[in-house]
Amino acid sequence: MKRIRILHGPNVRYIGQGREPHWYGIQSWQPFWEKLQSRYAHKAYLTYLESAYEGQLVDWVWETDVYDALIINPGALAHTSYALYDALLGCGKPSIEVHVSQIYQRESFRQRLITAKACTGVIVGLGLLGYELAILYLLSYENEDRTFSDIGI
Repeated sequence: MKRIRILHGPNVRYIGQGREPHWYGIQSWQPFWEKLQSRYAHKAYLTYLESAYEGQLVDWVWETDVYDALIINPGALAHTSYALYDALLGCGKPSIEVHVSQIYQRESFRQRLITAKACTGVIVGLGLLGYELAILYLLSYENEDRTFSDIGI
């Protein structure tokens, strides 16, 4: 069973709790998280951590013995954190960066993703569904042909 760690950076916890619903929607993380855990319990061991502190996220990325793959929404740190970039690049684990909002329709500073360059892939603008798509990809990651046939799609 694949162990997938999900990390959230600053302000991500406020999605669905009044934070700019026109960008982030109205669905909050907790019920979505419970649905993900239930849906993928037989295929993956999912863990979720969140911190507004860059150093804490860096430490969690480097805890490579407790996960096989990583999903990260670094929040605003995606645009500023070379420390997080270095950790993602150096940890040696496949990682998918997820952004709930469509950053390419937003302010220009949000369109520069420092951390994404260190990730296996990036999912942008698909709301919370981006996390589920990241899980599906990571479950198939070791397959040479990268098809989804073995995970029921």
